[in-house]
Amino acid sequence: MAEISRRKLISLGVGLMVGTLAGLPGSGYAQSAPKFGLPFQGEPSLGGWRMRQWYGNTQWAYRQRRALYSSGQGLHFGLDFFAPCGTAILAIGNGTVLAIDGPYGAAPHNLLISHPNGYVSLYGHLQERAKLRIGQKVQQGELVAFSGAPTGADCDTHPHLHLEIRPANLGGTVNPINLIEADWYNLALGLPGEGLLFQVNLDEPDLWQTIFDQPQVRFGGSLLNDFAHPWPIR
Repeated sequence: MAEISRRKLISLGVGLMVGTLAGLPGSGYAQSAPKFGLPFQGEPSLGGWRMRQWYGNTQWAYRQRRALYSSGQGLHFGLDFFAPCGTAILAIGNGTVLAIDGPYGAAPHNLLISHPNGYVSLYGHLQERAKLRIGQKVQQGELVAFSGAPTGADCDTHPHLHLEIRPANLGGTVNPINLIEADWYNLALGLPGEGLLFQVNLDEPDLWQTIFDQPQVRFGGSLLNDFAHPWPIR
């Protein structure tokens, strides 16, 4: 029944996306300002860039809720896009460079851009230090960095961009799905994987089961997905 409910929610989420956005935190932004864009040019493909892990209560994040994601309340607090090392990364919106290789995680290199709407975008696991300067103005769609891999040496197995959207105080993250204009389900290419599925709580099987309804994260807060009765995953 949980699986049927999940499918219904996905269908409802796609069909009523605009209405869903209007009822979410940050909906004033969605209604009053242009949405952010994607951080890549062109179309997703198996050999190019594509979705690798959603924001939120993914099965992968659930498995790693204490080991990797405890500081993010057990959730995957960004979007992971598979992208071969060296893929051009674009600014998702107009803004000002806030930090380069700051203490914000997503090694080996990261970039933060502050946007006029009060949000900050973070681009992580970059191949090299961004060739920008603090305070520099950038435009949506402008080349700002190149994708890499978490250790800088595993481009054959784990290359990807980790993208976050944070509030201005940088104290947490919000769901980028509701702020970026994209045909989200086609970006995943229908591929399987724990990063593209959500963990089910049998006590509340409809909780956090679409890409649109994932909760905000407060860094350092208590685990949100430490479920007493999780759906068993292999």
